[in-house]
Amino acid sequence: QVQLVESGGGLVQAGGSLRLSCAASGSIFSINAMGWYRQAPGKQRELVAAITSGGSTNYADSVKGRFTISRDNAKNTVYLQMNSLKPEDTAVYYCAADITDPNGSNDYWGQGTQVTVSS
Repeated sequence: QVQLVESGGGLVQAGGSLRLSCAASGSIFSINAMGWYRQAPGKQRELVAAITSGGSTNYADSVKGRFTISRDNAKNTVYLQMNSLKPEDTAVYYCAADITDPNGSNDYWGQGTQVTVSS
């Protein structure tokens, strides 16, 4: 059973920083793309940032220059460094990963972590 466990959310003032972590565990053969999504109240879930197994990244326009995604393949972990946070970054952040396990290639999601940015 593959699990993604997130940590690092919380309450921060505008202009502050947070670092989210997401660790994958279980019967993992390989991890392909990993990413972070977010969902604000009343809005659809949106992609924030993604990173391939080779390290290529892409970002939502709203976070470019402020957020950095990275991964540690040895630890099966993806990170999201969030700087210069704005109140509009407030949302539940979810990590996702395309993981090959004994059942084949599947998408897995974390449980979500709340990020609240106060003005």
